[in-house]
Amino acid sequence: MTEFETIRIETDERGIALLTLNRPDKHNALNARMIGELTKAAEILGADERVRAVVLAGKGASFCAGGDLDWMRAQREKDRAGKMEEARTLATMLAELNALPKPLIARVHGNAYGGGVGLMAVCDIVISVDTARFALTETRLGLIPATIGPFVVRRMGEGYARQVFFTAKPFDAAFALRCGLVSTVTEAEKLDACVEAEVEAVLKTRRGAVAAAKTLCLELGGDDPAGLAERTASLLADRWESAEAAEGIEAFLARR
Repeated sequence: MTEFETIRIETDERGIALLTLNRPDKHNALNARMIGELTKAAEILGADERVRAVVLAGKGASFCAGGDLDWMRAQREKDRAGKMEEARTLATMLAELNALPKPLIARVHGNAYGGGVGLMAVCDIVISVDTARFALTETRLGLIPATIGPFVVRRMGEGYARQVFFTAKPFDAAFALRCGLVSTVTEAEKLDACVEAEVEAVLKTRRGAVAAAKTLCLELGGDDPAGLAERTASLLADRWESAEAAEGIEAFLARR
């Protein structure tokens, strides 16, 4: 089994894999290593015939706090080509999880921001506690949620995306349920039972039919978000190079 630093994979006797974001001290914020390891995890789990479904969870207080501060600092120092390459890497990870030929169920026990919302958007079923809060705060920094954008907009629709992309206002689990980002909202003590109910439903199906049905959904859902990676990388690089972003990111990194 591949050794990971930022994630964990545990598979039970039923073939249910628990994929855990394992940076609790950083609120499971995404960095280059985690992005690479999640991409590898998608490859491993997709190819493992024993795996019937994957539950994506987070360790610690948060589900995923978005981009790691040190990762963002490193991004800021790269040239345009480097910024675009990093965006492509993130887009590839999201695309691999989105196309995983197994049901991907998110167990959202805490808050999710930025890239964490992107991870939710590529899951087939999202179970969230009623106390969780979400936000896409990129515009506060002078940036845009470009890389995750195709996945999030496809999930919640343009109308709802307009409500959260522009203002960067946090939204609650009720809104997330209404816009389709979340499938089920529950109390914390019932979270695992709700996840287990989805797992049990999957175990009553035929794995080949499930994989084919997921492929069908991806094909009928419109343009493949992965195909927009080059365009979104360019748009994000444009924002990185703006005076607004230079000021906003500096303030954010200095915690002003």
